[in-house]
Amino acid sequence: MLPGQTQIISAEDVGRMVRRLAVEIVERTSGSQSLGLVGIRKGGEPLARRLAHAIEGLESHAIPVGTVDINLYRDDAAIRLPDPEIGPSQIDFDVNGQEVVLVDDVLQSGRTVRAAIDCLFDFGRPRRIWLAVLCDRGGRELPIAPDFVGRVVQVGSQQLVQVEAAGGPGDGVFVSGGVNP
Repeated sequence: MLPGQTQIISAEDVGRMVRRLAVEIVERTSGSQSLGLVGIRKGGEPLARRLAHAIEGLESHAIPVGTVDINLYRDDAAIRLPDPEIGPSQIDFDVNGQEVVLVDDVLQSGRTVRAAIDCLFDFGRPRRIWLAVLCDRGGRELPIAPDFVGRVVQVGSQQLVQVEAAGGPGDGVFVSGGVNP
């Protein structure tokens, strides 16, 4: 935890949330035979890998995982990112006809998810795109809603929600800045 941060969800709770999300994903997607997870870089990437591991424990076979970097797909890329640091998008499985779960750590405006969907379509046309987030903090600017939510968190509009969910002892959900709601 960094100075000025308050932990609002513990590492143990994050672990429980990941396990619950894995079960919900398997149940709602009718199994995992045509399932792939795609983490939105940066926060969704380790969470997608952790979810895939949990689903593998339930389904006894590997779940493909990819990542997308949405910086070039942002609707404010020219304004906000004059010299963007672009990471690679890497999806090593065929998304065509698959059930693809986009995974992110925190959902707020919906703009990141919109950009991730645009990026995903560059790799093919999934049968269905689902959205899984660890924390939904509200504040939507686009009509985007998650299909799977670890927890809805109530924080002030000026507060920053940070998630550590790689599976280590420093995991948790932390809030900093602004005033409490």
